[in-house]
Amino acid sequence: MSNTPVSTSQPASGSSWKANAISGFLVFLIALPLCLAIAIASNFPAVAGVLTAIVGGIVTPWISNSQLTIKGPAAGLIVIVAGCAVSFGWVPGEANAAAQMEAYRCTLAVGVVAGVLQILFALLKGGIVSEMFPTTVVHGMLAAIGVIIISKQSHIMLGAKPEAKEPLHLLAEIPRSITTGMNPAIAMVGVTCLVLLFAWQFVKHPLLKKIPAPLLVVGLSIGLGSYLGLTTEHSYEFSGKTFQLSEKFLVSVPKSLMSAITFPDFSKVLTGNGIFWITMFCVIGSLESILSAKAVDLLDPKKRRTDFDRDLLGVGIANTLVACIGGLPMISEIVRSRANIDNGAQDRFSNMFHGLFLLLFLLLLPGLLHQIPLAALAAMLVFTGTRLASPKEFIHMYHLGIDQLVVFVGTIVMVLATDLLLGILAGACLELGMHLLRGLSLKAIFKPSLCVEKQSGQTVVKSGDSAVFTTWIRLKKCLTQIDPVERVVLDLSSAAIVDHTVMSKLEDMQRDWTAEGRQLSVTGLENHQGSSSHPLSCRRRVGATTTA
Repeated sequence: MSNTPVSTSQPASGSSWKANAISGFLVFLIALPLCLAIAIASNFPAVAGVLTAIVGGIVTPWISNSQLTIKGPAAGLIVIVAGCAVSFGWVPGEANAAAQMEAYRCTLAVGVVAGVLQILFALLKGGIVSEMFPTTVVHGMLAAIGVIIISKQSHIMLGAKPEAKEPLHLLAEIPRSITTGMNPAIAMVGVTCLVLLFAWQFVKHPLLKKIPAPLLVVGLSIGLGSYLGLTTEHSYEFSGKTFQLSEKFLVSVPKSLMSAITFPDFSKVLTGNGIFWITMFCVIGSLESILSAKAVDLLDPKKRRTDFDRDLLGVGIANTLVACIGGLPMISEIVRSRANIDNGAQDRFSNMFHGLFLLLFLLLLPGLLHQIPLAALAAMLVFTGTRLASPKEFIHMYHLGIDQLVVFVGTIVMVLATDLLLGILAGACLELGMHLLRGLSLKAIFKPSLCVEKQSGQTVVKSGDSAVFTTWIRLKKCLTQIDPVERVVLDLSSAAIVDHTVMSKLEDMQRDWTAEGRQLSVTGLENHQGSSSHPLSCRRRVGATTTA
């Protein structure tokens, strides 16, 4: 797919401004509780998430041409940011306020450097590097993030204090939190909110569907928190046990916006630990942001296309700025972007309005944030985690073939057992191992051969021994460099293996080219056998052999 946007950036008309303002306001209602929840789960102050959405909304529309994406903190980065803070010494508890602040400021420094790297990455036209990861591995990474979110936030939702620290141990401890560790009053708030979020998916009434579920959760939880008297410290009896309630179960907010601003500490940024997390912030954040922007492009009613290098430049600049004042890293966020489209947004300035409404709320009504129970925000994240690690994802991978299910599950297990970076590398190595077992040589995997020929008014691109994820970038560059007026035929008859990643990306490219008035035909798969009946499954040429 070409990185050149289809639409030009023209000033919005009066009707567009109105539609953008309305959509921005509705997205603001959704974004506010999610920003708070993501920040707290990331071991940052709650207001840090709101700062991120404000900067993302106000800064990026003037740089990126991504028309309908909403920039802000995302659940997919929780694991990275929280892990970074812990590595710098973040520990829970009021007695460790100094250690928390030091870890927070060191993490901000990592965010600044990672943002600068994203800027350089974009200026060097490096957005295409996101194409090198196997599609199944990326889905496995996101599912693993969902599992990690569930493992950590379930205990907060129940008002329990787990003893474990690692995701697998936290998952194993959930039954204990349910049976003996939970605070019943807090659990009532959290579970009620979680049930509401799941139930709201089945509401069909058109007027009720317009009410954002996160807004309902916030309203309900504030009412329950007031009924329970969470603003004052007291105890209550339940089933023969005494439980405590206090403000510690509510969102903590600063007295003013200026007091929320925190500056980074660069003293540890060039240590081995700092460099590792800079890499994680930059690589995973850039990958998630580009993938999200791609997904939103497919939903755009006007079929406009994002220049991903330009979009990454905007995200990098905004990330650098927001990390300098105490905010989380941001990406293009799919859920809020989808809501933006559904609410009638016309162009990228709806993102700006969403940021402005958040800024006004933080300036005028900061005290209202303190009324929101932490259990309600945890319930939102548990709900998000179940969507990332949905059983539907496992079923989809099974339909793609046992090979893709193995890579998917293997990536999840490795992420949970180690960390995101090692998990992704392990998933990619597992995919490579399968290609080697299928008979591909190392040369075919890493040194693709392509032949371009002109044939009777069309350009034919013939692949070499393989068309797999490691060769995709070169194949894509070859296709996109062909004159746009040419009809292009991609002949895969010589490829011993055409993996799921290439099949999926070719389908996306065909869709994009059709929207741009171009034609891409894929031929030569008649003698290939799929690993399943799914049209995008990995394909192996019958009787194929390759040489080193």
